Amino acid sequence: MEKNDKDPDLLHDDEQKDESKEEEKEHIVSDANLPNDSHDHQDGINKENVDVGNAETDHNQGGDNADDKVNSPLGQEEAPPPPPEIPQTIESLSEELDQLLSSLSLHKEEHKDVVTQEEKEGEDGNYFQIPQFVGKFLDLFEDKLSKHDSAGDPKTTTWYQDPVEVSSLLEAVDRVSKLMELLLNTKSCLDHHESLINHAGSIQQRAMAFLEDEFRLLLEESVIKEPQVVTDDNSNGQQDHHNDSQDQDQVNVPEEGGDKEIEYPGYSEEVVVLLRKIVEKMKGAGYGCECREAYLVGRRNILMRTLKQECEFEKVSIDEVQKMSWGELEREIPIWNKTVKNCSSLFFPGELKLAEKIFPEDKGSLFCLVTHGLAIQFLGFSEAVAMTRRSTEKLFKILDIYETLRDGFSAMEELFPEELCGELRSEVTTARSRLGESAINIFSDLENSIKSDSSKTPVPGGAVHPLTRYTMNYLKYSCEYKDTLEKVFKSHSKMEEEEEESNTERAFANQLMRIMDSLDGNMEAKSKLYKDVPLSCIFMMNNGRYIVQKIKGSAEIHEVMGDTWCRKRSSELRTYHKNYQRETWGKLLGFLGHEGLMHNNKIVKPNLKERFKSFNATFDEIHKTQTTWVVNDEQLQSELRVSITAVMIPAYRAFMARFGQYLDPGRQTEKYVKYQPEDIEDLIDQLFEGNTSSSSTATAKRRT
Repeated sequence: MEKNDKDPDLLHDDEQKDESKEEEKEHIVSDANLPNDSHDHQDGINKENVDVGNAETDHNQGGDNADDKVNSPLGQEEAPPPPPEIPQTIESLSEELDQLLSSLSLHKEEHKDVVTQEEKEGEDGNYFQIPQFVGKFLDLFEDKLSKHDSAGDPKTTTWYQDPVEVSSLLEAVDRVSKLMELLLNTKSCLDHHESLINHAGSIQQRAMAFLEDEFRLLLEESVIKEPQVVTDDNSNGQQDHHNDSQDQDQVNVPEEGGDKEIEYPGYSEEVVVLLRKIVEKMKGAGYGCECREAYLVGRRNILMRTLKQECEFEKVSIDEVQKMSWGELEREIPIWNKTVKNCSSLFFPGELKLAEKIFPEDKGSLFCLVTHGLAIQFLGFSEAVAMTRRSTEKLFKILDIYETLRDGFSAMEELFPEELCGELRSEVTTARSRLGESAINIFSDLENSIKSDSSKTPVPGGAVHPLTRYTMNYLKYSCEYKDTLEKVFKSHSKMEEEEEESNTERAFANQLMRIMDSLDGNMEAKSKLYKDVPLSCIFMMNNGRYIVQKIKGSAEIHEVMGDTWCRKRSSELRTYHKNYQRETWGKLLGFLGHEGLMHNNKIVKPNLKERFKSFNATFDEIHKTQTTWVVNDEQLQSELRVSITAVMIPAYRAFMARFGQYLDPGRQTEKYVKYQPEDIEDLIDQLFEGNTSSSSTATAKRRT
C-alpha cells in the first residue's frame, strides 16, 4: 500500500482537520469523485476509471458536481461544455468492472483481520466504495436478459447460435457472480452496500433462471442424430422421417461424414461445450444444485421418451406385471429384452459419456441418478415374470429374459460405481436364480404332466399321438437354448441328494432323458388301447419314428440325447416292425404253404380251392383295414410296403406257379385266383394312406 500512503489525495484522516481551508478545498477538488471516508485501501479504484464512468457514488456530497462546487463560489468563468459522452455498453464497462473486482478482492484479503479488530473495538471501520458504473453495468446486463426473455417462443432457444452473444452473456454472468461473491464476503460491503447487493442478487437470480431454462432447452432441442438401436426391423422409414424434420432443428447440422461420429445422445460437440460452460457459470454462482436438477429431470425425460419411441418401452410395476394375461406378457417381454439390450450397449454408455463431458467433476453421480432407477425397474420386471404362475408355454420367454440378464446386464453393471455395481450384481443374481428355478420347475411340470396323462381315446389309424408331437416340438425348441439350459440346470438345480460332479454337468441331459422315458411309458400304455395288435405296433412305430426323426433333425437335441440313445430307439422300432409283420403277414403267409394240399402225392382240389378263398378273404380284410391306418413318415411308410412286398410277392408267386395249374382254366380260375402277383403288389402300395372312406378295391385293380 505504499502508493496510497504517499498520495495525500487518497487519505481521510481525522488528525488533519486543523489544516488550512485552502488545503481542504484542494483536497475536495482532487477527491470530488471519491467518498470522503475512503481509506488507503482505495488504490484499487483507478482515477481513469472514475473519469470514464463519471458517476462514482458520493454519499457525503449528495451527488453534487465537483466542478460546480469549486468554480461557482470563486466566481470563475464557466468551463466549456464537455465533449459528448460515448454510450456505455457492457463491453465498455467490463474492463472497469474487472479492475474493480480485482481491487475488491485485494481489499477483502488485506482487511479481513483489520475489520474484525475494529468491530471488536466498536469503531465504525472503513468500507470499500462501489463506483456508480457498477449499477450501470447491472442495468445493461438486465436489459440484455430482458431482450432474450422476450424474443421468440419460450419453448425454443436461439441465442446460442450467435457465438459473440454467447460469449458476451456468459462473461457478464461470470462478472456478476464474482461481484456477488466479493460483496457478500466483504464485511464492509455488507454493511454499506445493501441496496446494491440486493439489486445485483436479483439480477443474478434472473440470469440463473435464464441459463437454467436455456440449459433445459438445449438438452431438449439439440439432438441432431437419432440413436441406432438394436432391432431387426427396417428403420428406413424412421430415418426418412427424421431427415424430413431436421430442417426444423435450430442447430448447425454437421456435414455428412462428421455426423456419423456423433453417438447417442446425439449432441454436437459445440452444444456439449456450451452446456458445460453453462454448468460452470451456474456452479460458480452457487446454483450448481439447480443446474444438476435441470439436467437430471431433462435427461430422465429424454431417455424415457427415447425408449418409448425407439423400443416401445413403458414402465410397468410388479403388480401390473402379475395382473397381466400371458398374451399381454408375451408382447411386453420382447420389448423389455430389446430395451435392456439397447440400454446396456447404447443408451446407458451414452448417458455416462454425456454426464462426464458436461459435469466433468461429478464422478458419475448424475449418471446414476438418471439411470439407476431404470435399471432396478428392469430387474423388477424380470422377477415379476418369474413369480407368475408357471406353465410350459412361458419357458422360452423366461429363457429370453435370463439370457438378457446374463449377457446385457454384465456390461451395464460396469458403468456404475463399485457400490451400485455390487448392488445391481446382487439383484441380477437373485433375478436369474428365480428365473432359472422357474425354468427347471417347468421341465419338472412337463415330466409330471406326461406321466399323469391318462386319456383313454386311441388315436385313429395309429397315428402319432398329439402328446408326442407336443413334447418333441417342445424339447426341440427348448434345445435351441441348450447352452443356457445346461448352465441353468447346473447353477440352479436343487438336488435332493448329493450327486457326483458328472451328474451335475449333465443335469439338463438327465432331465431330458427322464422326460423321454416318461413319454415312452405313456405311449406304451396308450398302445394297449388298440385291440388290434398290428395296429398297436404301427402306433408305436409312428411315435417312435417321429421322436427319432425330431432328434436327428435337431443338432442341439441330438447332441444332448446322443447317438447311443438314437441307436437304442431305432432298434426298438425294428422290433415293433417285426412284430407287425408277424402278426399281420405271417398269418397270410400261412395260406401259401403246402401243408394239407396233397394226399398220396396228389392235389386235393377242394382244399386248394378253399386255400385260395381263405387267402383272398384275408388279404381283402387286411387291405380294407390297413388302408385306413396312418403312417405319415414317408420313409417309414416306404419301408413297411417294401418289406411286405418282399415277403408276400415271392411267396405268392411261387404258390401260384406250383398250384395254379391245377385249377381248370376259365371260370374256375377266375373264381379262385382273384389276384395276380402284380395285383397284390399294387394293393400293398395302397396301405397306410389313412383313407377312412375306402373299401377293398382289389377287384378294381385286378390285372388280366
